Amino acid sequence: MKAYIFPGQGAQFTGMGKDLYDNSSQSKELFEQANEILGFRITDIMFEGSAEDLKETKVTQPAVFLHSVILAKSLNHFQPDMVAGHSLGEFSALVANGTLAFEDGLKLVSQRAQAMQKACEKEPSTMAAVLGLEDAVVEQVCKEIDGIVVPANYNCPGQLVISGSTGAVTLACEKLKEAGAKRALMLPVGGAFHSPLMKPAEEELAAAIQATQFNQPVCPVYQNVTTTAVSDPSEIRKNLVAQLTAPVKWTQSVQQMIKDGATTFIEVGPGKVLQGLVKKIDSSAEAASA
Repeated sequence: MKAYIFPGQGAQFTGMGKDLYDNSSQSKELFEQANEILGFRITDIMFEGSAEDLKETKVTQPAVFLHSVILAKSLNHFQPDMVAGHSLGEFSALVANGTLAFEDGLKLVSQRAQAMQKACEKEPSTMAAVLGLEDAVVEQVCKEIDGIVVPANYNCPGQLVISGSTGAVTLACEKLKEAGAKRALMLPVGGAFHSPLMKPAEEELAAAIQATQFNQPVCPVYQNVTTTAVSDPSEIRKNLVAQLTAPVKWTQSVQQMIKDGATTFIEVGPGKVLQGLVKKIDSSAEAASA
């Protein structure tokens, strides 16, 4: 069975999507439609912007979404048995499996990015990657810190990202190194994604999601929050909202997809990060780019 997987924030690069724009009239049309919906020429930033320009949350999220979704639409014989996305990538996955229309997906991603940006500005917050420790150890250290710091991304065994207020994350990194982490490294991100500090963004996104049409998908999505196959539109909605403050359980989602019959994982979008994670989660799984 084929599982199509969609990357999240961090996969962006200058020039992303340009080959699609140049070589396919259908892709060009979708990119131009996106420029119109967003009210600025995101294609200019995607194709020629600096790494700094691309790093802005309100640009990054729609850019990665557009690259992934337009690439999926350009594939011949695109018939997924199951889909999943890492954080933001879940929205790309939901357009790919027919739950969301292209325009609706883009509008939600743009609203999500702006709501997250606003939440980030409320208080100094950050994320850090922790390498070489058992998940349970990281969870325990986070619990013992005074202040907000939580596990945010379960990327693969031995790689967990933590998220929270800057002071608490800094202190947690020191404690995690003492506990034997190979590395505990602050990430260059705008704020504490997938933590309680995203609560204001969650409320804003909930209203937008409620007002959007969700269709019956052609195949299940394995959502970050539950890690199990979901096909019910109302459940998909609920999990999408919860995702902002809940951890991304990527390791557990991939393991569940394999348990449910996935043999090949195809990454659709910029970069190859997810393929690498899949191989670390289960070395027997096949992983490739679309």
